[in-house]
Amino acid sequence: METESFLLGKNGWVPNNDRLPVIVYRGVLQGGNSDLAERFEALFAENGWPPDWRNGVFDYHHYHSTAHEALGVFAGRAMLELGGPDGRQVEVVVGDAVMLPVGTGHRCVASSEDFQVVGAYPKGLSWDICREGPDEAAEARMAAVPDPRRDPVTGETGAQTGA
Repeated sequence: METESFLLGKNGWVPNNDRLPVIVYRGVLQGGNSDLAERFEALFAENGWPPDWRNGVFDYHHYHSTAHEALGVFAGRAMLELGGPDGRQVEVVVGDAVMLPVGTGHRCVASSEDFQVVGAYPKGLSWDICREGPDEAAEARMAAVPDPRRDPVTGETGAQTGA
């Protein structure tokens, strides 16, 4: 498995997270069989990120002010734009995963018809959808979100630094 990590600073109305990196995990799971969704769910759950849903990724810019998010690609491929308008474009394919720290803007730019992901969040956190710049309440919610206790893919303890 290969990983790529990078920090995203504020971009217009999208707050992003200039302290915790986005992490893209390449080739987390192998195989094209139908159990990839279950395998991602088990992996995330084992590492303290209970799976919450299966679907695609919204095609509009949004972020979460109440939780970090892990996505596990179990079908198809997509080009995701991370960080808000004119952000960083990252292609993801079956078997890849992405960890988005609280506040990180994201959307799906293009995808295959069969593109599907598992979405998971650290235990005890629930997600929201924000489509405009944060007000004081949203800023306070993001500041209150604890760093992840464990990496959703590797299970390593502590927040990742991107180093």
